[in-house]
This record gives sequence, structure tokens and C-alpha cells, in this order.
Amino acid sequence: MSFSERFWTEYPRDVVQVAGADALTYLQSQLSQDLLPLQVGRSVWSFVLQPTGKVEVLLRVWRTAADTFVLDTDAGFGEILTARLSRFKIRVKADITELDWTCIAVRGAGAAQVEGLASWGEGVDLLGAAVQPPAGVQHGTAEQLLSSRIDAVWPQMGAEIVPGEAIPAETGITGVAVSFTKGCYPGQELVERMDSRGASAPKLLQQVMVAEGVVAGDAYVVDGSSVGAITSVSGTAALAFVKRSALNS
Repeated sequence: MSFSERFWTEYPRDVVQVAGADALTYLQSQLSQDLLPLQVGRSVWSFVLQPTGKVEVLLRVWRTAADTFVLDTDAGFGEILTARLSRFKIRVKADITELDWTCIAVRGAGAAQVEGLASWGEGVDLLGAAVQPPAGVQHGTAEQLLSSRIDAVWPQMGAEIVPGEAIPAETGITGVAVSFTKGCYPGQELVERMDSRGASAPKLLQQVMVAEGVVAGDAYVVDGSSVGAITSVSGTAALAFVKRSALNS
């Protein structure tokens, strides 16, 4: 299933603000992305990793002022993000606050013409305390958003990313969520070791085609053999973690 016409729909997100004199230096020490070049008004994707290198949270970082950053992640994972950032915040002049904000996703052909935060796929996100749908854009559905996410091969917390299980290399988005030139942060050792050695993850997130009736959690079967696990499905299009050996065959 594929939707190309421009639409908007609610995009459930949890939002956390980190503000204070040490906000930049603290987040720089905790996230996989390099925030030093990030200008006010711009945003980037990042991971918060466990010391072992496993993904804790996938999030977006939006710099709203010199010492203020708004972080958003998939709904249901804001508490994990807040707890993880608070755990290492010792003698840091920065306050972490959960915000009751709304996110609207705009996707489809021409969606990038709408002013908002850059997001995955062909589209933007509107994020704020009282955001309004863009004028002249039709109201879409959660199924359309899911289809767009599958087309973009973008992982979601709780579906493709379970805290403490996935490693960044498996997600396929290290190119936009990881800096390989910044300083130290928790979990960096695994990420840098795999990059420096040219190591490949044993499985990789892929878009695949499946039969009607396949659901998340089913095995991904090719020629009678299970070569992966289905994580998200929209019609006959799906995301699956596929064994590296099956991709190379």
C-alpha cells in the first residue's frame, strides 16, 4: 500500500525539554549525534545509547534557543528518555521537563513545502503546544502514516527498536543519527569499533513484500526458510529485520 498524495495526521510523540547553562554540553556528552554545529531553529536525529552500545531511545533534537533543546520520541518512551538523561545529570545546570505538546505529521508529494521540522520520508513535522494542521492539506490516517514510514524504512520505538535490544547498525539510520567524529558518549565504544573495523550487523532493517494477513511478529520467510522477523506491516508492504546472510545470498 502506498500513499503519494499530500496529507496530515496526528503523530503521537512524547516531548522533553532540556534547558539551562549546561544543556548543550550535557546533551553533547550523552547523545550519539554532534550537537555543537546545531543552529537555533534546526533539528537532528540521535540515539541515546546504553553503556553497552544498545539503543535506549531514538529521538529528535530541536534547538529552540542557545541553551534550550526540545527532544521528541515515539509516544510511550518519553519517561525512559527522561529517566535516562536524569540518571547521569550530576552537578549539571540544566532542567529536564516533560512537555504536553502535540505533533502533526505532513507527508506525501509536496509536503516539504510546509514549514516545519525535517522528518523521515517525504515530509515534515509540526511540533508545539498548540500546532494547527496546514491549510489546504487533507486529513489523513494513521494507516497512511504507517505506510509512509515503511516506505521510508524508518524504525519506530516499540516496533523496530526495543530499548536495550537493538544496536544502531541494525536500524539502517546511523548516517543521520550518529556522528563518528564527536567526543565520547555512553555506548560510543561499540559504535566506533564496528565503524572502524567495517563490521556489519548480523541483521538489518529492510522493506519487504509479504502476503496478505502477515502481521508484526511473524517470521519473514523466503523459499521456505525463516530469514528474519516482521516488525511493521501495511497491506503487503512491511519492515523486517533480515539476516545479513539472506541479504548477501
